[in-house]
Amino acid sequence: MEFKVFQKEIELQSRGWVPTFHDISKEVMEIVAASGIKNGTCAIVSHHTTCSVMIQECSHDLDSFDLEYLQHDLLDIMRKMIPDFAEEHQYRHPGPVHAQFGRYCGEPGNYTSMNTDGHLRSVFFGRSETITIKDGKLDAGEFAHVYFIDWDHVRARHRQVNVTVMGTDDDVESRKWNGGETINTLRKLTEAETAEMREFTLQQER
Repeated sequence: MEFKVFQKEIELQSRGWVPTFHDISKEVMEIVAASGIKNGTCAIVSHHTTCSVMIQECSHDLDSFDLEYLQHDLLDIMRKMIPDFAEEHQYRHPGPVHAQFGRYCGEPGNYTSMNTDGHLRSVFFGRSETITIKDGKLDAGEFAHVYFIDWDHVRARHRQVNVTVMGTDDDVESRKWNGGETINTLRKLTEAETAEMREFTLQQER
């Protein structure tokens, strides 16, 4: 059984002024197909610390912000937890040293570091997702889409997503554990817990 690794990069353009949700499902599926790997895993990883990768249902309806309803619902919740960076000193970050570092790295001004909300949101969501590949197909569920979220809305940004496909082009044996028997994970009561209690007997004798 030969183990293969196949890597590609997806280039994206975020719009700024509002977090951008990129549906990259088609591109990820094309990369999996191009890899020739039949059974393994696909890792989708953000190259940036203010971005996340999410697997979720496509809700189809779009609002005036070109966000799917489910995406805007998610953004509303995140804004309650982590408010948009709207005024200076709203968050501790960025401090003066970090702002200077940004200018040293070629940033056009301190305002590009006012993206603390994006950093915090990406911490909650994480920067990657891993999906199982079965028989050459992503096993993400019937309705799942892969989204790359750019939480940084300070300005329009060029973004990159790294996709790594790992596995084999060999067939695998049956995937069913214990012959596909459904496992009962509910707690089983002990004999002591179901035993007759004297308090119950006294009630019955009245």
